[in-house]
Amino acid sequence: MEREGRGVGAASGGLVTIGEFARLSRLSAKALRRYDELGLLRPALVDPVNGYRYYDPAQVEGARLVAWLRRIGMPLSRIGRVVALDAGAAAVEIRAYWARVEAETAARRDLAMYLVDHLSAEGGAMSRIPGNTGNTGNTGSTGDTRDTGGTGNTGGTDNGRVPGGPGLSEGPGAVRLAIRCAALTDTGAVRTANQDAAFAGPWMLAVADGFGEGGAEASAAAIEALRPRAWGAQHGGLSAADLLNALEDTADSASRAVRAAVAPCAAPDGSGTTLTAMLWTGSRLGLVHIGDSRAYLLRGGELFRITHDHSLVQSMVDDGSLGPEEAASHPGPALLLKALVGEARSAPVAVACRPDVRLQEVMAGDRYLLCSDGLSAVVDEAVLRAAVIAADDPDEAVRRLAGLAREAGGPDNVACAVADVVVEDDHQRPAPGDRDEGRGHRVEEPEGLGALR
Repeated sequence: MEREGRGVGAASGGLVTIGEFARLSRLSAKALRRYDELGLLRPALVDPVNGYRYYDPAQVEGARLVAWLRRIGMPLSRIGRVVALDAGAAAVEIRAYWARVEAETAARRDLAMYLVDHLSAEGGAMSRIPGNTGNTGNTGSTGDTRDTGGTGNTGGTDNGRVPGGPGLSEGPGAVRLAIRCAALTDTGAVRTANQDAAFAGPWMLAVADGFGEGGAEASAAAIEALRPRAWGAQHGGLSAADLLNALEDTADSASRAVRAAVAPCAAPDGSGTTLTAMLWTGSRLGLVHIGDSRAYLLRGGELFRITHDHSLVQSMVDDGSLGPEEAASHPGPALLLKALVGEARSAPVAVACRPDVRLQEVMAGDRYLLCSDGLSAVVDEAVLRAAVIAADDPDEAVRRLAGLAREAGGPDNVACAVADVVVEDDHQRPAPGDRDEGRGHRVEEPEGLGALR
């Protein structure tokens, strides 16, 4: 039994011993000593002679907060920041922490479900799309695309499925597939500088939305870090597990490139970029995603969002605090919970903020759209769907989409990339080293957009 502090009692002005405080707070005496050492919960009085700790009963609420934060898995270092804040700021910090936990859990769930399907060879009439959150409807440009009756999604769970069928470029006698793609960026009608970047080439398409003092450098660095890898040549024959490892290595390279690019900035941790990229292996698309840029799949006439925004507003939709319609008109700034950022000068090690990675099975006839929030935040998803369907080819699609953003006022930079999955002709097959013939890397003021101002 804990007996530290016995004998002082009432003489301490209503303070209680560590044993009594442990009973009141439901924390062990060992935990209380540890929290004292870490500065999370200091005793009201420490006897200078024997070192016994005494606590004020009014500290119970703070002690229980520490215990509750530990129960949700919050690291002790972050708990220290939370308990030093006022109630409102602490609530914001806890929400941000939990949103990140949920995003990381969702990424692991997507990977697990993909591996289950892959290993059990599930296919035939239906094919899972990891990360699918439902087909699009008029749900707003910021909120999640929830159940609209078309895919069987309920409650935001990852059980959405889309029509599948033949066309995967794997196995004996399978057709060979390729991607045909285009990309562009547009400064928009309001901004004076363009911090977005986009790229489309035989083995990769990507968009990045930079922010902060070094935003333009960050977005360019993230995409440049992916380009030299010539995915089709290096990774076409790898297993799913090895491909996922290669994707993680690629994501880490992009993160390092961004940190180096923004290091000269006055506040490197205030500069960074989103990144959404699809890397073609010759049989699969590998997805790398962090931030609130988006990837969509058009299949069978339906548009599916296949990424999850790493944003505060999206986290509020996920936990039920906001409905999709409310999220679309939310007045707050677009606060990101995850992005590729620089390293804080005061921190010895950069905070790890890793992109989500997964593999995407493809079919001939699929069309993919990647875009920054300069497009998705101002153009309704139903309008996006119509434009993506109507375009004859990727080049027409990206120009239509950039024009729609300008028609909506063009308040932000826009980056978009579109890729079609097609049956490959031998004479069209890109060479293994053909990695630098991409298009759209920060293309300013695309021809034909001026009339759409």
